[in-house]
Amino acid sequence: MPIKIPNLLPATQILLDENIFVMTETRAITQDIRPLHILMLNLMPQKIVTETQIARLIGNTPLQVELELLQTATHKSTHTSADHMIAFYKTFEEIKHRKFDGMIITGAPVEQMEFEEVEYWDELCEIMEWSKTHVTSTFNICWGAQAGLYYHYGINKVPLEKKLFGVFRHRVDHKGSILFRGFDDEFWVPHSRHTGVRTEDIEACPELKIISTSDRAGVFVCMTDKGRQIFVTGHSEYDGDTLAREYFRDLNAGLPIDIPENYFPGDDPTATPVVRWRSCANLLYSNWLNYFVYQTTPYDIEEIR
Repeated sequence: MPIKIPNLLPATQILLDENIFVMTETRAITQDIRPLHILMLNLMPQKIVTETQIARLIGNTPLQVELELLQTATHKSTHTSADHMIAFYKTFEEIKHRKFDGMIITGAPVEQMEFEEVEYWDELCEIMEWSKTHVTSTFNICWGAQAGLYYHYGINKVPLEKKLFGVFRHRVDHKGSILFRGFDDEFWVPHSRHTGVRTEDIEACPELKIISTSDRAGVFVCMTDKGRQIFVTGHSEYDGDTLAREYFRDLNAGLPIDIPENYFPGDDPTATPVVRWRSCANLLYSNWLNYFVYQTTPYDIEEIR
């Protein structure tokens, strides 16, 4: 089944070229089926890149998904055109009266700031509080996961000795988790961050369960018992060249940056990166949509509590 997105969203043609089943609004209104309503709060600066990455994954399932895009009103994007934001993004004031089957809160390049110093922190807190009663399951990514753990459970992020940058081996610690149903015993996930969360802080919180970890990257996924809130510290959604673009960007700017681990063959930046996380990324998002959204959300979306 397709992902339903606005007719002229730039991601549409990219996904069609990749044989992702995309349904535009015009075609969707002819089908008598209720799609899953997924809201994405996109905090990343390169909006179109992130839109495409997420749409690619949630569009690769048997479910019809309607993706809506949310921006913060207290911070204006400087890396994406105003025309794009006006055409495709809503503010919280415009959607807060509605309910959604699922929500994705992306990462943001503000991790080295204190949460309260972030320009849109108060607005984000309002959105996270609203999600408790208006969203069946919220999927929090990277800094979005750190922000959620801090807001919901008082678990603060901690600085790392140096940036965690590369693709790392992970395992499923909670074997019965349906979020990781069908996963291999080991799988790979990209990370790119200066901060993390301590395992012991999450273990001390009775509302949370650690599902997956990495010897190098630490906790990958933790969640509430029913999956109402899911916290993911890595970037399964990354394209094959995302880490390369970040590496060369910083290198060309004269910033200190290591070669991303387990990424370029032989650590040779001139070589084509090896993508080893695509299958687990698709399965992760498919399982989330199926088991924690579709199988859980009421048919009447207004019954979400």
